[in-house]
Amino acid sequence: MLAKNEIARIYDTVLSIPGMNETIKISLNIPRKNVLLLNKVIERGLATKEEKDASSNVLEMVTAENVKELLVLAADLLSKAGLTEMNQKLQAL
Repeated sequence: MLAKNEIARIYDTVLSIPGMNETIKISLNIPRKNVLLLNKVIERGLATKEEKDASSNVLEMVTAENVKELLVLAADLLSKAGLTEMNQKLQAL
């Protein structure tokens, strides 16, 4: 099994491959419940980085710009699914 720092180096290498910053178009046809769940997975995963969780070396190398882009993506998915208001109400609970 690879050590955490080795896994982080592998991800760093993969993320720096030429073409990885190119924009692509993805067409998703998924149920609204999966959009809501995906939004939560993204938010929780990024919250781990903000809390400086030592167990997530891969997320520690993610730039603030990438974090912002992922949060925008998560919000955009909610908006397109018509779940923004529902998500806000769920968060208020």
